[in-house]
Amino acid sequence: MQGLLLTNLGTPDAPRVPEVRRYLAEFLWDKYVIDINPVGRWLLLHGIILRTRPKKSAHAYAKIWTDAGSPLLVISRALTTAVQAHLGPAWAVSLGMRYGNPSLAHGLDELLKKPIQRLVVLPLYPQYATSSTESTLARVRELCAARKVSLPIVQVRDFYQDPGFIQAQAEVARARIDAFSPDLVLMSFHGLPERQLTRLDPKRGTPEAHCLARPDCCAQVDHRNASCYRAQSYATARALAKALAIADDRYRVGFQSRLGRTPWIRPFTDEIIVELARSGIKRLAVLVPSFTADCLETLEEIGIRAREDFKAAGGEELLAIPCVNSEPDWVRAVGMLATTASVPIDR
Repeated sequence: MQGLLLTNLGTPDAPRVPEVRRYLAEFLWDKYVIDINPVGRWLLLHGIILRTRPKKSAHAYAKIWTDAGSPLLVISRALTTAVQAHLGPAWAVSLGMRYGNPSLAHGLDELLKKPIQRLVVLPLYPQYATSSTESTLARVRELCAARKVSLPIVQVRDFYQDPGFIQAQAEVARARIDAFSPDLVLMSFHGLPERQLTRLDPKRGTPEAHCLARPDCCAQVDHRNASCYRAQSYATARALAKALAIADDRYRVGFQSRLGRTPWIRPFTDEIIVELARSGIKRLAVLVPSFTADCLETLEEIGIRAREDFKAAGGEELLAIPCVNSEPDWVRAVGMLATTASVPIDR
């Protein structure tokens, strides 16, 4: 039997201030997320963020919460169940969130109770980033070391242009785009601080530095930027545009959810949305292909706030296209990613 640990970022237990504060405290204390010295991180977290953000975030979560609970958790559980059914009894599939519940420890322990002979860890983030993918893999390594796990462990580190993922997202989008007839399609990815990209440039600090050194640095993925989140995001956008037969001049790419005053990767989604509306774009469709499950950033940030901003700036309608969630094509793609995984987790 093989084990598959599906992981996602996580969610508060309830859309209330205490639960959101607890979740944000765990999330933002992670050195991979706020990657500054521990003293500065503590002061920023406890002196500023946790004093103001929990109330604001709880209000946003309340707008998308369902009777079944957090959309991200409901969808992730549905995906776990569907992948288990797809892979069959030769596999055991479990879910663990990097922050919140069910935790990575819970998901791992559920698998270790079973006679698995090999473990596959699949973070459900299409593009690689240290603040999501690497943080998750590092935590799994810690947990496995503490439990003295000796069985082989392999990872799926990213799948930004995996044919199964691209096909699944295109299938979700195609009929909706055809029915909506947008003037333009925006592909919005989660943003990151610029320093988290430049730090991975093997030539950083030298005249040969590549990352963010010129406007076209992310035009392709090669040995210079193989782990670059921004370059992978643009590659995902190109693959989706091709799958959906969207011409180059009929789509844009943006990055959302920036936080604080540090430089974040551009262009910014919120600025693009207003710019497009003011330039005469009336109908805008938005895909969010850095997410595999609908969550606060897709349902509230794009589906509610971005729509309101677009209309306020002169647009007529914004269509937020769902993520792959637990759609059958995505279930099959996850199964393929799991069965073909071969990279050891310590790499």
